[in-house]
Amino acid sequence: MPDFAVTVEGPSFDEAITLEKLLDSYKRIGFQANSLGRAIEIVNRMRSWRLSDENVAEDEDEEFRDPEARKKVKCDVFLGYTSNLISSGLREIILHLVKHKHVRAVVTTAGGIEEDFIKCLGKTYLADFNLDGADLRKRGMNRIGNLIVPNDNYCKFEDWLTPILDTMLAEQKETGQVWTPSSFIRRLGKEINNEESVYYWAYKNDIPVFCPALTDGSLGDMLYFHSFKNPGLIVDIVQDIRNLNELSRRSRKAGMIILGGGVCKHQIANAMLIRNGADYSVYINTGQEFDGSDSGARPDEAVSWGKIRAGSESVKVYADATLVFPLLVAATYGRNVSIQT
Repeated sequence: MPDFAVTVEGPSFDEAITLEKLLDSYKRIGFQANSLGRAIEIVNRMRSWRLSDENVAEDEDEEFRDPEARKKVKCDVFLGYTSNLISSGLREIILHLVKHKHVRAVVTTAGGIEEDFIKCLGKTYLADFNLDGADLRKRGMNRIGNLIVPNDNYCKFEDWLTPILDTMLAEQKETGQVWTPSSFIRRLGKEINNEESVYYWAYKNDIPVFCPALTDGSLGDMLYFHSFKNPGLIVDIVQDIRNLNELSRRSRKAGMIILGGGVCKHQIANAMLIRNGADYSVYINTGQEFDGSDSGARPDEAVSWGKIRAGSESVKVYADATLVFPLLVAATYGRNVSIQT
């Protein structure tokens, strides 16, 4: 029989309890609370890892021979999330991570890009999952779960984006340099010039944002219409897969935090393959593995592909990211500012 050293125990509310103590109790509650507790432990290990004497090879670059220089080498965190999470209030949490340079790179989908800029131009509203779709269509309203985005927001987005596309095309023709999704997003982050934007801070902090499916959303619509009005803009996805994979390959230590599934999940995991697997992995999604989709796959499946290193620290939390990601960040990256003890 295995040694069961930890007993099941929940928090006591007979006396005042801090958020820190509450979150610490999750690792003893069981079920998915236990998984969240494990995710907190893994992310904190990502945060605390530093290059040390033990993991520097004799033929290492000269810069790593200085002990103080080694301390500055951190675990590179690759953050992935689906577009609906930027539509939600998780946008502000993601913004905090990017603003304070807690992540090395971001991978998301088209909606995860455009919805950030659209929120700078118009409001997204709380509503209800049960609103009638046909009625909303007549009223010019678009539903994302229980959120509402008015059509007018996308009109504002087109008005803002189109002249930028014209300028980018002119620059491409002048220099011969084509765009990639990441350089495209970097340019938009610069142009929005708004501290409420995730991608403004990505631009300011030189954090690359990769979006292999850049055309799968309103951005694709805008690029489609622009190709008739002013054709010739080129966005090269090949250069970006090189850029992302090289970031992974050069990482001394690499961790994945992935919210949701699909492109953002697999693109990061596949990049980890180039370095023989991630050292730390946290998945948060509601998917199940029994249809064979990678979206719902557990970390152990990625181990079989070499995308997560055998014996490394990994966990999957089966939960809606809007429920648990704020708690995860509060207990890790947001600890110094979010938790009062």
